[in-house]
Amino acid sequence: MDPSDLDIWHMRRALELAVQGQGHVEPNPMVGCVIVEGAEVIGQGWHRRFGQPHAEIEALQLAGDRAAGATMIVTLEPCCHQGKTPPCTRAIIDAGISRVVVAQRDPFPEVGGRGVAQLEAAGIEVAVGVLEAEARKLNAPYLKLLETGRPWIIAKWAMTLDGKTATATGSSRWISNPESRRIVHALRGRVDAIMVGRRTVKQDDPLLTARPPGPRTALRVVADTHASLDSESQLVRTAQDVPVLVAAGPEAPKVDRDRLAASGCEVFVCEGASPADRLGTLLDELGRRRMTNVLVEGGGRLAGSLLDERQIDEVHVFVAPKLVGGAEAPTPVAGHGLGQMSQALLLDEVQVEQVGSDVYLHGRVVPA
Repeated sequence: MDPSDLDIWHMRRALELAVQGQGHVEPNPMVGCVIVEGAEVIGQGWHRRFGQPHAEIEALQLAGDRAAGATMIVTLEPCCHQGKTPPCTRAIIDAGISRVVVAQRDPFPEVGGRGVAQLEAAGIEVAVGVLEAEARKLNAPYLKLLETGRPWIIAKWAMTLDGKTATATGSSRWISNPESRRIVHALRGRVDAIMVGRRTVKQDDPLLTARPPGPRTALRVVADTHASLDSESQLVRTAQDVPVLVAAGPEAPKVDRDRLAASGCEVFVCEGASPADRLGTLLDELGRRRMTNVLVEGGGRLAGSLLDERQIDEVHVFVAPKLVGGAEAPTPVAGHGLGQMSQALLLDEVQVEQVGSDVYLHGRVVPA
């Protein structure tokens, strides 16, 4: 096995370690690190939780004195600034690491190549770009937040075999089976926010919490132009315990905004001349709060608006072996839609699984 093959082999291990931080480290990126002597791993680690030691520090602690003269393999450029934790570059230099292999540079403004430059200035050999594509896929939500100021949007829905999310009368419980719903709760437990439209709340009265709880407690966001959310809804009644943000329009009556605020909800007025502009204002606000992943659970109008604006990044769909029919029965994605099949959004990295009687399909939207 030549050195380049060794670098790839070790980097795959570092990527496996990194993903263990999912849901715990955001808005930081997921990072994994191994310290090696040839084929032997003498230290390894990953960024376990926001504010805690970075992957490089954990790996250096395990390697101890053996780090001197060894090679470090890390999935993201080491930080070189004082943040929640001290700069990793200083620790790497002090430990005597002789070579560092990096999957990708960190576009975070306070790093942006300076980490690599500091290591090279200290006489450390640095190689950048090993399995970079895989590293970028791993941290795509982090990269989107940095590049656009908006969170990664995950659209999720359950539907019948004939493409309905409810019957024509509005009955929707339950389409998917308990096994599928457990997967949804796991998704909820690792995102920063869960977004739904007002009609979904009126129809289903959801709680929108992860059961059992996951590593994160998601902000529950309701797109509600007129701030008409019922005070007796589960969301409003539990707003003192789990945060709720009502995204209202400028025309929302002050009496209703005050009513919801008095119940513990945060009311955010989305400015903009059109619904699309207001949706953009909301996404910008969630990004300003450094929310990395947002799960959109319904309904069709909200999902359709996001699709029309090309803001869906990832899709999770549960298809139940049921038929309900009905020309007026709702479908998962409404909005204006696309005029030509050639314009359809394509999914990449598609995985299809059998979950009990349901079929679970998920993948990422191919960028335009």
